[in-house]
Amino acid sequence: MATEARFAEIAALAGDPARAAMLHALMDGRALTATELARAARVTAQTASSHLARLTSAGLLRVEKQGRHRYHCLAYSGVAQMIESIMRVASHLEIQRPPPATGPRDQALRAARTCYDHLAGRLGVALMDALIRRECVELSHDAGLLTDRGVALFGVMGLDVASVTASRGRTARVPRVLLRPCLDWSERRPHLAGALGAALCAHSFEQGWIRRLEDSRAVTVTPAGWRAFGDALGIRPPA
Repeated sequence: MATEARFAEIAALAGDPARAAMLHALMDGRALTATELARAARVTAQTASSHLARLTSAGLLRVEKQGRHRYHCLAYSGVAQMIESIMRVASHLEIQRPPPATGPRDQALRAARTCYDHLAGRLGVALMDALIRRECVELSHDAGLLTDRGVALFGVMGLDVASVTASRGRTARVPRVLLRPCLDWSERRPHLAGALGAALCAHSFEQGWIRRLEDSRAVTVTPAGWRAFGDALGIRPPA
């Protein structure tokens, strides 16, 4: 169990505006360079290096080396869950204040985005709603079960659930749960997380159903994506 001192350390690290910006920039699941993270946090390269060293030392980030290059990413999915939870609390508390003016990027994030390695926003919630409505998944507060209908539906979409199940423990010391609900910070309702949520997100990118917006973790659904989601789950583009 975490001590109060350790809790306070993690809270302080995540609470610094520059470090918070860096953590948020890594929420799309990609690994970024120190230069890219310095730009996201609007700090100098030297300041960014100091922040990154502290985050890595605390276990919130890990570093991947490719040749002469060093890339930073979230240490594991639990860090992403922590950030999403903080964002959800912050969003809830904003209700008590005058609503802030939102720009195009804010609206894009609310429409569809990546939450670490799975889909979130209105799109992510719509996917989860459709799976529940079709009795493809059964959810409890913090866990989920994929039904035979769900296995068949993902097969129709080109996603082999057996391969997802077989691979989810290969690269982790603790096998990742197949599926779980992740409470969406903007919609306040669950979207699909876990190994299956990650596989669906990756599959959607590979098939060209979704694509990233530049310099953002927002994604947009392509015409092919709307056709695929519509055919399989009855999800239609907003009017």
